[in-house]
Amino acid sequence: MKILVVDDDHVLADVISFALRKEGYQIILAHDGVTAIHRWQEESPDLIILDVNLPKVDGFSVCERIRQEADTPIILLTVRREEDDIVHGLELGADDYIVKPFSPRQLAARIRATLRRAGRKPSGSIHEIGDLLLDIYRREVRFGEDEPIYLTPLEARLFEYFLLHYGHVLPIEDLISHVWGPKGGDRDMLRQLIHRLRRKIEPDSAHPVLIETVPGIGYGLVQRA
Repeated sequence: MKILVVDDDHVLADVISFALRKEGYQIILAHDGVTAIHRWQEESPDLIILDVNLPKVDGFSVCERIRQEADTPIILLTVRREEDDIVHGLELGADDYIVKPFSPRQLAARIRATLRRAGRKPSGSIHEIGDLLLDIYRREVRFGEDEPIYLTPLEARLFEYFLLHYGHVLPIEDLISHVWGPKGGDRDMLRQLIHRLRRKIEPDSAHPVLIETVPGIGYGLVQRA
């Protein structure tokens, strides 16, 4: 699931992006209103987190522009506390409104609630290879008619990356960057995450046949289930 994060505060945008990547979301960034509109048109995100005070084109104008063409859920971020601003944002079509400062945990909860209300289940959330199916929205893995296996956000993010690159060995640094971002995670954290994922999806985690380790290179989903 893709979320467009729009904020001219680069530090805050990075904090939000890091927290939401840990929840399993794919993040698209923009730091001004014009770029936000372009990213929305190019990427078709499932939800937008939109700061009100933006350079070039403010968040209210971006929200109004998007609402002319789409019902993409929008959560506005602002330091303003005036009731008129809150009412204005909601009347323009925003789905929710959060006043800074806020916690990443609160934002993640608001995102889940907004997506539930919108009834969103994005296209591209189902990945299939043979009788192996991953529903990234539900974070479920199924093998044929077997009972679903539930993954954590990080496990689902990693396994989806393997499925998208099925048949290829992925370098360790690429995996770390994808799961935790360029400044988060390390080799030990990746090994532990792969160990937990194997325990859930492998017939025998001590002798894995789905996720293969290639010494000196990385890991890959190289055999069908």
